[in-house]
Amino acid sequence: MTENLPRTARPLRVLAAMSGGVDSAVAAARAVEAGHDVTGVHLALSANPQSFRTGARGCCTIEDSRDARRAADVIGIPFYCWDLAERFREDVVEDFIAEYEAGRTPNPCLRCNEKIKFAALLDKALALGFDAVCTGHYATIVENADGSRELHRASDMAKDQSYVLGVLDEKQLAHALFPLGDTITTKDEIRAEAERRGLAVAKKPDSHDICFIADGDTQGFLAKRLGKAEGDIVDGATGEKVGTHDGAYGFTIGQRKGLRIGHPAPDGKPRYVLDISPVNNTVTVGPVEALDVTALTAIRPRWCGSTPAAPGTYTAQLRAHGGETEVFAEVVDGELRVTFTEPVRGVAPGQAIVLYDDTRVVGSATIATTTRAEAAATA
Repeated sequence: MTENLPRTARPLRVLAAMSGGVDSAVAAARAVEAGHDVTGVHLALSANPQSFRTGARGCCTIEDSRDARRAADVIGIPFYCWDLAERFREDVVEDFIAEYEAGRTPNPCLRCNEKIKFAALLDKALALGFDAVCTGHYATIVENADGSRELHRASDMAKDQSYVLGVLDEKQLAHALFPLGDTITTKDEIRAEAERRGLAVAKKPDSHDICFIADGDTQGFLAKRLGKAEGDIVDGATGEKVGTHDGAYGFTIGQRKGLRIGHPAPDGKPRYVLDISPVNNTVTVGPVEALDVTALTAIRPRWCGSTPAAPGTYTAQLRAHGGETEVFAEVVDGELRVTFTEPVRGVAPGQAIVLYDDTRVVGSATIATTTRAEAAATA
């Protein structure tokens, strides 16, 4: 039985994280409708909000905080704005920069959920006597007969956001509410519900990209903070230099566009980024089939419940908007070892792998190393 909005003998004291968007506003309204004692809070995540994107693309601007306040007024709940800018800078922005500098590809939204919304925010909420934090994520919580809770995919797979919540542990799940998780509706219907409730954010476009990169130019953002560092682009098969770059941090594994290779490859096929080496500032490229990965090792696993006791077959998701693939996984010396049933492409260190048992989220870990199909074949 799903219990995203449990009715208890007493109303829960719920802190609703309100980004200023339509999803979090409707989630807060549904929590009130379910009988809970709800307080809205907007997280101020920038020391200089005007440096974050304006308009509707982000979730951290002055306009967003005002939209959240207006929504709280309409819903009829108390509202506060909490300054978590320093914590956000340290745990999300600086981590993002450091990961790219090390040649890895991070997911800042997943890090924000882990370190901000369900760590800093939840800790503060519990200290103030709240029972739960409510967000507008599309995911489902199932409560078992023994009181334990499981995280599952949203009822509507098209909107499922369980991947970026795979970092939540058992304690955090015990204090989380996702009122939109059971909604088998289109986003237009969520907007229609917001309009019926009189919420002005009903027609506000969704946020996109990375909230702390104002213009959406990730490479430009990193260049300003890390500086330009010219290096070589080399062919993975021959070792031949085929181009130059202004910073290895500006590339991700699997990237095809923007490689600045001066001449076509001998086989006439497009080239993709195969490897990024911050040690010698080199980017290695090759044909698409060289991206095939058969296995990986992931570190810092976080389990949505108990640690898997034995090796087993699961499905895995490797990107926020990616599909599922079948894997065999086991925990060895605190690391997650994964073998793919069929090779997958574009897997990069720094990304998160989230394991599923049917719709249940088993846990998440950070990819550290990968095994390529070509390397395995020649070993």
